[in-house]
Amino acid sequence: MGQPEQRAEGAGPFTTRLTWHLPDGGTAVWESRIARRRGLLCVRPVSAGPARHVRADAVSRTRLRRLNAVAALAFVIGGAFFAAGAAVAQFGSGDATECASIYFVGGVFFTLGGYVSLLQVINAPRHVAGGAGRLVTPGWRWWSYEPTRVDWLSTFVLFSGTLVFAVDLFDSFLQGLSVQQVNRLIWTPDVIGCALFLISGHLAFIEIGPDRFRLRTHDLGQWIVVVNQLGSVLFMVSALAAYTRPATGSLVNADIADWGTLTGALCFSLAGVLQLGEHS
Repeated sequence: MGQPEQRAEGAGPFTTRLTWHLPDGGTAVWESRIARRRGLLCVRPVSAGPARHVRADAVSRTRLRRLNAVAALAFVIGGAFFAAGAAVAQFGSGDATECASIYFVGGVFFTLGGYVSLLQVINAPRHVAGGAGRLVTPGWRWWSYEPTRVDWLSTFVLFSGTLVFAVDLFDSFLQGLSVQQVNRLIWTPDVIGCALFLISGHLAFIEIGPDRFRLRTHDLGQWIVVVNQLGSVLFMVSALAAYTRPATGSLVNADIADWGTLTGALCFSLAGVLQLGEHS
């Protein structure tokens, strides 16, 4: 019978790092983001020798690489469309329908990226604590419910945010709306979607682990989380500036709304490019 876990670390109810004894006297260290993104587990021998990384099997690694590439490219393309829509609104001569169409296509890619990110968590290799230091490949699933896992919760909230954005983007095609209807059908889902993105980003910070407050310049995962969260902040600034004043029928600040969307979208595209390099 294997020995119990030596130490669990994390924040609140979430465990982001586990360290347990191995039968040979060494220890294994599982870290949430590294395991689910790269399929790696750190094993430290009982001697003073260097630690080594144990990889998941070929099935898991191939699965992770493909899902990661699809999600990353979806965010790159989605961000590019959102940036293009904001640029047309700010600099171009396109009408509201043209801008809405560009945003809608971007929203489709964002939703795809959100769902594939969730699939990557659901189908990531799992650790076997208390036994041999290895990762086990689960059977393929299209859905799971695991709210006690911070990685699942972060990506689920992200995916939910993209679905709420879809409501906003669909309603933006409606014509003849009153100011109250615009704020209720378009602005409110926009703000809710931005809030969900911010919550998802906060949970992603928690997943980084106990060292999340220490800047590690060579930690690609940390940079991805930071850039994504910056994009979420800029999206929220844009959404708040896009509120339509009932008294005048004008936005709080159209320029801030457009620039916030453009720069936030570019952050998501950049994070997607960085994510392409975070694989097994």
